[in-house]
Amino acid sequence: MPSTERLLVVENLKVWFPVRRSLADIIRGRRLYVRAVDGVSFTISRGEIFCLAGESGCGKTTTGKAVLRLIDPDFIRDGRVLFRPSDEGLKIVKSYDPGAVEGEFVNVYKVSDKRALKVLRKEMQVVFQDPFGSLNPRYRIRQILEEPLIIHGVKDQGERLKRVYEALEAVKLVPPEEFMNRYPHQLSGGQRQRVAIARALILNPSFIVADEPVSMLDVSIRAEILEILLSLRDQYSISIMFITHDLALAKHICDTLAIMYLGKIVEIGPAEKVIDEPKHPYTKALIAAIPEPDPRNRLKVREVPIKGEVPSAINIPAGCRFRPRCVAYDSASRDVRSLCESREPGLFRVGDRHYVSCWLYGGRSTPNPRP
Repeated sequence: MPSTERLLVVENLKVWFPVRRSLADIIRGRRLYVRAVDGVSFTISRGEIFCLAGESGCGKTTTGKAVLRLIDPDFIRDGRVLFRPSDEGLKIVKSYDPGAVEGEFVNVYKVSDKRALKVLRKEMQVVFQDPFGSLNPRYRIRQILEEPLIIHGVKDQGERLKRVYEALEAVKLVPPEEFMNRYPHQLSGGQRQRVAIARALILNPSFIVADEPVSMLDVSIRAEILEILLSLRDQYSISIMFITHDLALAKHICDTLAIMYLGKIVEIGPAEKVIDEPKHPYTKALIAAIPEPDPRNRLKVREVPIKGEVPSAINIPAGCRFRPRCVAYDSASRDVRSLCESREPGLFRVGDRHYVSCWLYGGRSTPNPRP
C-alpha cells in the first residue's frame, strides 16, 4: 500500500514543441507550438501506482518522458519536477550539483552535472510499450541485463551474474539459465516484456514509468505481467507511473487515476472513485466507451456522450479545451456556457482527494490537487 511520503512532485509542467514555420508565419512573427503537455500538476507517494489515462495523443507518454528527463530541457516551457532520491543518492547529488537540491528533493531539470544525473537515472527507470523494439536484438538477455550494472560501476562479474539471476527470478523467467543466453527474437512477446521489467528493476530503483507495458500482449499474458508489477510494488515499495488507455485495467491496478485531455489533467482522484463516480464529461465518455461483454447489459449502454474530433494541440480552443466536444455544454446554463467559452477551468474539489476541471462544478480552483 502507498505511504504518505511524497516521492515525486510535478508542478505546472509544460512541454511545448516548436512547429516549423511557413514564410507567412515568419513575416508575421508568429511562433507556433505543439502544446503536448500544458500545465500538469500531481504528486506520487512512495509505493503508489499512479495512472495516467486518456486518448492517444493526449500527452500521457510525453508527461512520462518529461518526468524522467528524457525530453530535451529546451522544450520544457515551465514547471518543476521534484524527485526524492535515497539518502545516499541525495548526498551524492549535493556533492556534485548542490544547486539542484531543494530540501529533500532534487529538481530534475536543474541537474547540470553528469554524475549527479547518473544518480537519478539509477533510481528512476522506464518500461517502454513495445517489447519488440526496446531490447537490443544483437545482445543476449544476459548482456541486456548486465549493461546497466556495468554503466553504474558494478565491476565484479560474479556480483553482476548474481543480480541478473535475481532479476530474472523476480519476473518469473525461471530457471534463469534457460533464458540468459537467448536473443530477444527467441522469446515470446510476454517474455520480452518481462526482460524489459527485469532491466528496469536490476538497479533497485524507487520509481518506474511503465508506458502501456501490456497493450501489445495477449490478455492472459497481460494478467501475468500486471501480477508481477503488483508483487514487485508490494515487495520493494516501488512507485509506478502507469500509462494506459484502458480504464477497466486502471481501476484494478491503480491507486490514483488521472484523466488527461489535450495536454491537461481534467479529472484526478482515487481510481475506483473516478471510475464509479466520474464527474468530467470526458471521463464519462471514456467509461461509456468501455466494451460490455454481457449481451444483457449492452442495451443499457447509451451512446457515447462525445462529439467531433480532438482539436489540434497547436490551436487549442479558447476557454475549456473540451468545450467543442462536450455534450453537457449544450444543456448547461448561460452563465456556465459563458465561463466555458472565456476561461479555462482549474481543478475543483468534488470529494475526498477527487478533483475535476469543469465549470459545471464551480468552487475554488486548486493549483496543486494533491499537496
